[in-house]
Amino acid sequence: MKVRVNKDICIGCGACTSIADTTFEIGDDGLAEAMAPYIDEDTKTKEVSEDVKTDVLDAADGCPVGAIEVVEE
Repeated sequence: MKVRVNKDICIGCGACTSIADTTFEIGDDGLAEAMAPYIDEDTKTKEVSEDVKTDVLDAADGCPVGAIEVVEE
């Protein structure tokens, strides 16, 4: 599974960082982003490990604006 935050939609509420704090952080621009290391630096896409998959899916479901994009493989 891969994940990224669509910064065009994100409002920086921090819900994702509260739910999945080892995957998401608030960047210098005040918006959420997936934490490095990235599998794609341009899109800031991160590979999600099995041990945090449930938290990441909960964060995506809890995002009030749907800014977290999850790609299942």
